Amino acid sequence: MRGQGAVAAEKRILVFDSGLGGLTVARALRKLAPAGVRIDYAADFAGFPYGDWEEGALREHLVALMRRLIDQARPDVVVIACNTASTLALEELRKNFWPLPFVGTVPAIKPAALETRSRIIGVLATPGTVRREYTEKLIHTFAMHCRVVLHGTSRLAALAEEKLRGGAVDFSRLREEIAPAFVVGADGARTDVVVLGCTHYPLLLPELEEAAPWPIKFIDPADAIARQALRVAGLDVHGGRTRANVVEQDAGRAESTCGIALLTQAPDTDLHDLLGREGFADIVNAGDI
Repeated sequence: MRGQGAVAAEKRILVFDSGLGGLTVARALRKLAPAGVRIDYAADFAGFPYGDWEEGALREHLVALMRRLIDQARPDVVVIACNTASTLALEELRKNFWPLPFVGTVPAIKPAALETRSRIIGVLATPGTVRREYTEKLIHTFAMHCRVVLHGTSRLAALAEEKLRGGAVDFSRLREEIAPAFVVGADGARTDVVVLGCTHYPLLLPELEEAAPWPIKFIDPADAIARQALRVAGLDVHGGRTRANVVEQDAGRAESTCGIALLTQAPDTDLHDLLGREGFADIVNAGDI
């Protein structure tokens, strides 16, 4: 029987990505998560970038890797903080690991369709996400009244990783990468909303805003993904703040914590330090998984 001030058992949320982009979701979880939530992070640096993989091979790789990660982290919820992996393998992962819940990451077409006034939406995503049938279904379901310009960029995720590791952003390359998402119609209407269809891309948000040829709204899905993960974990979201389903809460409750970082490739010193700054000081290397 729980005593006075007792809280629900610790919930574990595993955030998975091919690289560092999923840190945008981990940050959102840390911001919104209540007490008693542990956030673990997994990055498949050995497989990055996923856009270079053949689809069948990547799907098999993700299922096999996820089995090892789940055995290590023992999560209550897994967040696939990667659009490419989600649009390709989310249903396969759910089938293989049922009843463990998975929260996917897909291009934010629906909120973009609600936000646009010009009815021209740009989508920046990996080539794999752009060509997925799932992405087309989102457009047909939520944005049939809009012109949706899909642009598959193969270099934007790498630019984001370079920035996070302390490198300077090459603005000429950045402008070149995003330019196709910005269009002007025959009537003068212009792209006014751009969906960031990869969790890496919000890492470049200040640079994207500077590089855009005109002011537009970039849609960063990290908060929405975090909120959904917390709901699936059995936690309630209340108007921008999140609290746990608990018997009683008190001022002395523990904060949410970062747990381990599971990497498929041993980190160099800079990456080790970076993950430490993000709260993931306990790093498990590929040979240990």
